[in-house]
Amino acid sequence: MELHVDDASLIRNYLNGDERSLEFLIDRHNQRIFNFIYSKVFDREVTEDIFQDTFIKVIRTLKLGKYNEEGKFLPWVMRIAHNLVIDYYRKSNRMPRYEGSSEFHVFSVMQDDALNAEKQLIQDQIASDVGGLVCKLPGEQQDVIRMRMYQNMSFKEIADNTGVSINTALGRMRYALINLRKLIEENQIVLTD
Repeated sequence: MELHVDDASLIRNYLNGDERSLEFLIDRHNQRIFNFIYSKVFDREVTEDIFQDTFIKVIRTLKLGKYNEEGKFLPWVMRIAHNLVIDYYRKSNRMPRYEGSSEFHVFSVMQDDALNAEKQLIQDQIASDVGGLVCKLPGEQQDVIRMRMYQNMSFKEIADNTGVSINTALGRMRYALINLRKLIEENQIVLTD
């Protein structure tokens, strides 16, 4: 499977019967999703359960034809995982604790729910804006940005996958970031919430 195939194409391929496309999609995002869930529950076993439930729900939604988040697969999956984490706390009658404290704290619930809704929308918009700009970069720079930032690949993995030296991969990333900064300034995109 090609590394530069976007999520939307992989989803289309999966819906057309290519099971490997779904495997590739899960492999692409599994570490970020797993880490996100773990950062909320701090229990590896619970994280694995929620991770599996997340992808069961993803597969069901895809097979029912109810997925319509074109180009926003990862944020959609993260929302599913986030909702399953909330369900886990509700079912177990355990409320999240405030960081560094063993006592329940109202802000720990609000942070994960209502207060973050607006922040999530802003972050999604920033990600969308930057994603649009990445598409304006030269192909080799797009590839290295996607592999590093969206697939969490090391520069050694990037070099291996693209058939270049690590220094070349680093150089491409450097130029990609320089060009991305220029595009951000030209398009007057604000990267803070």
